[in-house]
Amino acid sequence: MNRDIVVRFAPSPNGLLHLGHAYAAMVAHDFARKRGGRFLLRIEDIDSGRSRSEFVEAILADLQWLGLLWDGDVIFQSDRWDSYAAAVERLKSMDLLYRCFCTRTSMRQVQEDGSQAEGPDGPIYAGTCRHLDTALAEQRGLTEPHSWRLDLAKAIARTGSLEWLDERHGKQVIDAEKLGDVVIVPKDTPVAYHLAVTLDDARDGITHVVRGDDLFASTDIHRLLQALLDLPTPTYFHHPLLIDESGAKLSKSRDSASLSVLRMAGHDGYELVQQLRRDIFPVGISLS
Repeated sequence: MNRDIVVRFAPSPNGLLHLGHAYAAMVAHDFARKRGGRFLLRIEDIDSGRSRSEFVEAILADLQWLGLLWDGDVIFQSDRWDSYAAAVERLKSMDLLYRCFCTRTSMRQVQEDGSQAEGPDGPIYAGTCRHLDTALAEQRGLTEPHSWRLDLAKAIARTGSLEWLDERHGKQVIDAEKLGDVVIVPKDTPVAYHLAVTLDDARDGITHVVRGDDLFASTDIHRLLQALLDLPTPTYFHHPLLIDESGAKLSKSRDSASLSVLRMAGHDGYELVQQLRRDIFPVGISLS
């Protein structure tokens, strides 16, 4: 038994879990159990506008139905606002964040134009607000909605070259040109996913981050934040995704079949997990 190994499953309660979530939870659960480690459940509910208590209840019921039981109490990001705020202030004190007044409309125009290379969060930000006069930006910030972005060039100048290890893909070196100035504090939420998940993984003692390949590119951002905030760097394992017949990953937004529907229809959750372990998927579903 190696209780020093800690893995987590961290769904967002903004919709019902689907087969893709079942596969991700199973891979993380089995990764921990095969190594004698712990498997934690963290509810990533920082998006208060979309998170719902009924989805939290469904998540717990679905995992129990699947037989993927977690260790310890359920962790909620919404209990950790103070730690996120402290990290934001630390980054500001290092002169690494700047106000961004760009609107969603202007960002969509960039996407439609197609002139910007793709980063982890879509088209790489063009840096429109990066060089605004500080005093002017502060004055505008009193009345205008704005986000806070990480000044990537300044951040990389502080940390230098960084690496991280993925047990499936091997050693990775951060490619700064593919990141851009990511949002750390959105206009409508006190903290963005990238900062919250990085802080939480450190706080929860996560030794191995097991998650889907769709988050592979985001790990460069998380590794950079770890270096800036003096946080430990876990080992990563990014697994393949479940995809449908069109080649698209299963998602809540695309109304992929929910686990709750299967559970309430009387299907055997344990047998479903056994099938996933044997790579036996429903018709039209496969691994990427």
